[in-house]
Amino acid sequence: MTERINEAVEYLQSKGFGEPEVGIILGTGLGKLLDEVEIEKEASYNHIPYFPTATVEFHKGKLIYGTLQGKKVVIMQGRFHLYEGYSLFDVTFPVRVMKRLGMKKLLVSNASGAINLNFKKAELMLIDDHINLQGGSPLAFHGVDQLGERFVDMSEPYDSKMNSIFEEAAKKFNITLHKGVYASVLGPQLETRAEYRYLKIIGADAVGMSTVPEVIVANHLGIPTAAISVITDQGDPENLEKVDIQDILANAAKAEPNMVKLFKELLQKI
Repeated sequence: MTERINEAVEYLQSKGFGEPEVGIILGTGLGKLLDEVEIEKEASYNHIPYFPTATVEFHKGKLIYGTLQGKKVVIMQGRFHLYEGYSLFDVTFPVRVMKRLGMKKLLVSNASGAINLNFKKAELMLIDDHINLQGGSPLAFHGVDQLGERFVDMSEPYDSKMNSIFEEAAKKFNITLHKGVYASVLGPQLETRAEYRYLKIIGADAVGMSTVPEVIVANHLGIPTAAISVITDQGDPENLEKVDIQDILANAAKAEPNMVKLFKELLQKI
């Protein structure tokens, strides 16, 4: 396992990747941040040893190294999901690689459906906590203790200092930034009416199919992490609409400029 990580890192270093201060994982329809990056190097996922390949059509497949707001960053343009048939180790492998490259902090974005119906489409939610409903853990494998502490504390999976900066930035730019609990499910099917009711009962404010595995591994590696979710649809069990992927992408695109502002402001302050 360590050898696989080292091989991927050596490949990226041979392609000119340096030491990033911050890693960024871009979620569904959230690629405009790259327009702000001074890109120095790129590597396609299918060329990086042991990297999975993104199979979702609206997820790209590149690892990008460059400068944003004066910080060296490594950016995942496209992420991996369990519903693509990958293992939890596959999904989180890039986080371990970015850490070995030198990453000190991790920022994550995703698209999600609102369980809390006070959250409207194209608004943003700062993830304060999460519920893992994916049916497994990215730390549940033989030899995990060689990469970090097996029994990882999760009392504060999302860094309070970075969250505070995000909240201050939202006030500065007059951006609606809710704060809530993100539930991560397996997918790829969307939730039933009964499942939306269940998610509300257990305390979820939004639901999606990503993020939690990467955040668990970041905590395993001792990396402060923050995450923002774009609300792309609403899970109202009493008035449940049929899913429209184009509508989801359109809402992600509508929210994207605000996401970019918040990410840039955070990078400037950390």
